[in-house]
Amino acid sequence: MKTLQAVNLSKQYNGTIAVNNLNLQLEKGEIFCLLGQNGAGKTTTINLFLGFTEASSGKSLINGVEVLPGKSDTKKFIAYIPEVVQLYGNMNGIENLDFFSRLAGFKYSDEMLGGYLSRAGLQKEAHYKRLSAYSKGMRQKVGIAIALAKNADVILMDEPTSGLDPKATAEFTEICKGLAAEGKTIFMATHDIFNAVNVGTRIGIMKQGVLVHTISTTDITAGELQQLYLETI
Repeated sequence: MKTLQAVNLSKQYNGTIAVNNLNLQLEKGEIFCLLGQNGAGKTTTINLFLGFTEASSGKSLINGVEVLPGKSDTKKFIAYIPEVVQLYGNMNGIENLDFFSRLAGFKYSDEMLGGYLSRAGLQKEAHYKRLSAYSKGMRQKVGIAIALAKNADVILMDEPTSGLDPKATAEFTEICKGLAAEGKTIFMATHDIFNAVNVGTRIGIMKQGVLVHTISTTDITAGELQQLYLETI
């Protein structure tokens, strides 16, 4: 089942092309990692799928429904985890998850909220600690718990492992693989070549808004991908 699609998708800002004729289809349970330099168009691509910005031409679809700015038809299908997850530092993990779940129209008991946090990899003793004491990796896990509580089919991530130490990155990778095994589709913009090979099912390389390469991770090593990436950019 195609969960995320771009069809001749383009975006221009004041005459500058940010995304150029993107065509992409992701299946249920797939993890797609998009590589590219700063300014390559990765974040713009995510914003188009989220409906944060309007396409100049072409279209993006989630579960076959076209994404249109100002309309909420596709919002129930998606969750977004930015580079820095914006949460409330004066509230604990349970309270943050409860707040964002209610915004999405869901109401859960503390026990169920704790279950989502645990599924996202957050240790139980941290559930009732204030977010101001959380590391970035812990905040990312709350972001994943929000996606789980929302029952999102597609999870969009922008540089989710930036600033994480190797242990936290490894934990995050295993969580993403678990989500994919449950049928979630993950679209991840990243600079981390080695983690992309480890976590992804497919990898794309974007340059100046153009998706130049799309590769299955079974067909390439991290070293080969690094060489291809350097040759491309």
